[in-house]
Amino acid sequence: MPAIARALWEPLEACHSLVYLEPEPREEYKAIGLRGAWMGYVASRSAALGPVPPEVVIASFYGFHRDLVRRALPDAWTYASPEDVLAARLRGIDRTLRRRLGGLIASPAITQAATLTREAMSTCPPNGRLLFAGHVSQAWPEEPHLSLWHGATLFREFRGDGHVAALLTAGVGPCESLVLHAATGGLPREWLQANRGWSDEEWDATAEGLRSRGWIDIDGVATQSGRAARGEIEELTDRLSMDPWRILGEERTAKLLDLAGRVRAEIGT
Repeated sequence: MPAIARALWEPLEACHSLVYLEPEPREEYKAIGLRGAWMGYVASRSAALGPVPPEVVIASFYGFHRDLVRRALPDAWTYASPEDVLAARLRGIDRTLRRRLGGLIASPAITQAATLTREAMSTCPPNGRLLFAGHVSQAWPEEPHLSLWHGATLFREFRGDGHVAALLTAGVGPCESLVLHAATGGLPREWLQANRGWSDEEWDATAEGLRSRGWIDIDGVATQSGRAARGEIEELTDRLSMDPWRILGEERTAKLLDLAGRVRAEIGT
């Protein structure tokens, strides 16, 4: 069963991540006074926690450089309140989904997927899961396409909080997690550095530390030990992500996987 947690993460993440990739949310953030795409990302993702100090967001985002978070917070809250940011986020994703889903938006598939996702996520315990706890405390949208997106968001943060726990269990720090990700064939170093804010000097020093652990070689490619370590982290992440699907049970989880796959195919991600 843990494999289903990873299989479902992919289409649900495709639905959720539109809020970071498409223009409509950025337009809504700009309209309420936020400055720049990065401030919009940090403020919108963390707004469910309230106007907390940057250190709380640094801890929960984990892989992002502390200075990158401090570029956005606490300044964002001088332009818009967390409540205004959350409302703008919902308006933006509403516009995005209406454009991307087309005629599917009013289909039984969206309604069924939203119902199953809501059942799976609304009763999950928030214990030890900071970002999930913040988002699950928000009112659940009633329109099916927004309900599905909110449920996908909850699973994204539920799984992400579990992933941070898995990294901590393995003794893997924020930058180390990115270096190991790139070394095992994930996103390239150039993308990760640009989007997470780590300098060349910080990246290289971290890579040297992983080499001393025997996890990557001189070329920055993961060794057998490094791949095994990454595999254990991902396996633990999967196990820690199972609560929603235990709630649904195997048959209805399989149904949601099918429905979410159809939604992903329609939005084309």
